[in-house]
Amino acid sequence: MLRMANLAKTYRTDTIETKALSPFDLEVKQGEFIAVVGPSGSGKTTFLNITGLLEVSSEGQYWLDGVEVSTLGDKAKSRLRNEKIGFIFQSFNLIPELNIYDNVEMPLRYRKLSGAQRKKRVEQALEKVGLASRQKHYPSQLSGGQQQRVAIARALAGTPAFLLADEPTGNLDSKMAAGIMSLLKEINANGTTIIMVTHDLEQATQAGRVIEVKDGVISEIKNLAQKIA
Repeated sequence: MLRMANLAKTYRTDTIETKALSPFDLEVKQGEFIAVVGPSGSGKTTFLNITGLLEVSSEGQYWLDGVEVSTLGDKAKSRLRNEKIGFIFQSFNLIPELNIYDNVEMPLRYRKLSGAQRKKRVEQALEKVGLASRQKHYPSQLSGGQQQRVAIARALAGTPAFLLADEPTGNLDSKMAAGIMSLLKEINANGTTIIMVTHDLEQATQAGRVIEVKDGVISEIKNLAQKIA
């Protein structure tokens, strides 16, 4: 469902050229759970931004669900991103002035769905993350773990082909983080493809495949257990 061939990213100014990602090939199949690891500044964020159609590559090709992204204009990319990709961020990115229901519903308003369709999707998503009874609460009334569950519900309500999770447990304590990882694994078990960036190698072992980004070079880790040891 996702394929990258000879993909690379270089940032250029008048005097400096910085290679953020060296040319690489990658294929992600439907239903996979992939963890992306690597030190700060290694290129993980660039990789995630290109994958999520928030940034364009400098060279190479990228197919998402059979569509070659490089051939699309900005509007077509925005539509593809809205329909196919769900985002989960470390900082939750909830709107404090809106209650939980409205936070989850907000992205659906760009889909031209009817009110009844939006209501059904929001209620189903909140049920999946165990927050159906909290939909009238505001973000400030929830714990960090609950806020991240709302962010996951917001992504799920769009019925995405896959989720991009950027350090989804980075702002949570170990107990809350374990709960979020359990939820992500359950979502993946139900068929949603997940690509998760994390600094936590122990969490990375819970994914089906681990990709390492180091100095802009992407490679698969075969023996992650040895690295942790």
